Amino acid sequence: MIYVICRGLLRFIYAIVFPLKIVGKENMPREGGVLLCANHISLLDPITIGIKLDRQVKYMAKAELFKIPVLGWIIKKVGAFPVKRGGVSKESIKTALKTLRGGNVMGIFPEGTRNSDAGVAKKGAASFALRSGAAVVPAAIVGHYKLFRRMTVIYGAPIDLSSFDGAGSDSLEAVTDVIMGRIYEMVKTGKPSAN
Repeated sequence: MIYVICRGLLRFIYAIVFPLKIVGKENMPREGGVLLCANHISLLDPITIGIKLDRQVKYMAKAELFKIPVLGWIIKKVGAFPVKRGGVSKESIKTALKTLRGGNVMGIFPEGTRNSDAGVAKKGAASFALRSGAAVVPAAIVGHYKLFRRMTVIYGAPIDLSSFDGAGSDSLEAVTDVIMGRIYEMVKTGKPSAN
């Protein structure tokens, strides 16, 4: 209930401040675990890729945020779970896999840090994708967070990673390249990627 209220309020705010054009929303599976992978350009990105979707998107968030009065309560209620600074703990990994295997949507930014250029992506998204069996949906945020300037969010078709079934940790880099390749393709073309 709190998630729905917050999402409605944010949709109203965004409609005025950062109008969003949504492309490819039909590519988001209506049920089952989904790993939503996007480029990362701002602290606002988690809100931007999630508020126009009908399904709730959950995220990892810095553990320190949960200690801030009111904010900590809100982000917990909207489905965020803590990750400690300096790396992802075993507990955070377990929570992420449980979230995905439980049929939920989890948003992640494979680049790890806010980055407007194609940097070296981290392998966490690839690991979650292979270990959870969740659908992997690439998303691209196109534009800049300038007041009253339209931005575009593009959702691509789920990525077929079946060729990596049974692959070990040595395949994580290749899977990461596939995921980031799709995201950057959509940033460049402004169109949803096909599978």
